[in-house]
Amino acid sequence: MANISANKNVESVDYSAIEAMESFNKFVKKKNTFLFSITAAFLILYILLPILAFQPVLQQKFIGNITGVWIYSAGLFIMTIVLCTVYVKKASSFDKAAAAVLAEYHAKGGK
Repeated sequence: MANISANKNVESVDYSAIEAMESFNKFVKKKNTFLFSITAAFLILYILLPILAFQPVLQQKFIGNITGVWIYSAGLFIMTIVLCTVYVKKASSFDKAAAAVLAEYHAKGGK
């Protein structure tokens, strides 16, 4: 196993300086807002299924013998796929923003 501390190519990063940067704080706020809102939406809709499953509105037959519970459940699968797709597309913009923050850090003399 290689000793990491012996590797001279390892960069020393001043994380306190990065944390103090306004662009980093904007990036973190934007990312956290997106992640928490998408997570909250998922959890609320997911937790509602067992609550609504025994309510009359979802016990009604909508298509043949298919009740609202089945449609709601299928909707949760579709929602999961959509949210994952949205996150994957949004993650590339987060990567670019993080790279911009690091570039700004290095431009200010950070090593």
